[in-house]
Amino acid sequence: MKKALIFFDIDGTLLDDEKQLPRSTKQAIRVLKEKGHEVAIASGRAPYFFQELRAELGIDSYICFNGQYVVYKGELIYENILDATAFRDLERFASTHHHPLVFMGGETFTANQIDHPYIIESIQSIKVDLPSHDPNYFETNHLYQALLFCTQEEEHLYTGHFPLFSFVRWHPFAMDVLPKGGSKANGIAQYMKRSGFSQEDIYVFGDGLNDLEMLAFSPHSVAMGNAPDEVKQQARYVTKHVNDDGIVHGLKLVGLLP
Repeated sequence: MKKALIFFDIDGTLLDDEKQLPRSTKQAIRVLKEKGHEVAIASGRAPYFFQELRAELGIDSYICFNGQYVVYKGELIYENILDATAFRDLERFASTHHHPLVFMGGETFTANQIDHPYIIESIQSIKVDLPSHDPNYFETNHLYQALLFCTQEEEHLYTGHFPLFSFVRWHPFAMDVLPKGGSKANGIAQYMKRSGFSQEDIYVFGDGLNDLEMLAFSPHSVAMGNAPDEVKQQARYVTKHVNDDGIVHGLKLVGLLP
């Protein structure tokens, strides 16, 4: 069989509802690698949020910050940062509406508020440590992504009003702030330039709104059974729930496992 390049999202795809890696998923990835396929991660998380997972799976290639930071076999090959001037305007606007922000740099992440309940509930839902407090971090550091905390009813204050940014909701209280046009699909395209794989070789697995572009990009796209309908409709295949060996079932659907 022709060698494939397979990208897996993390939350709700590799990790189950308890943020655990199912044993069947770990075994499946080991088999894929033994068959000579290339396995990578495509996540909205920062790289410091999934170091242990990469080590456990033996994966050294990944796309993070929703495509803004691409690492190929341990080497950083692509960066896409938020426009500093436009972000300063966003930060001021969000502050007037009492909407906190988390600033995500390449080495760490900080917040302009640390005791806001929206930050606490959202960040704890992905089982990582809460950010440190540094309201001026964005003034002196490149940001690959930011987290904006507001309700879905307040989202209209931002979408369409900041043309250099895209806003993608991932929690009832939180949205990712990305450079306009930045996506996992763009990150995969950057990865392909270095790896030599063609688009026909790309397989992707995801479950969230931030996966829509990469599901549209790949001819072999798989949505998890736990994904919302909008995500399932974008994918060519729909597998079982992540808690029900969804990765193994999906790999069988696309013919990568017998």
